[in-house]
Amino acid sequence: MSNPSLIELVEASQYLISQIAKHPDFLALDYDPDLTIGDAKTALTYLQSEIESNQKPNTASSFSGQE
Repeated sequence: MSNPSLIELVEASQYLISQIAKHPDFLALDYDPDLTIGDAKTALTYLQSEIESNQKPNTASSFSGQE
């Protein structure tokens, strides 16, 4: 069995966090943490952007400057 890619794990985490945020048991909690579900979503969005930007080929590094 192969390991899922990092981007797949991040996407799965985003889905699970959104499900937690909507869950009636979570909504019923009197829970006021320093970091929120929204903070977790934001962190995963930034992580996903970083992963995606690192997967794109870097054409600037292959530019020789010669014509």
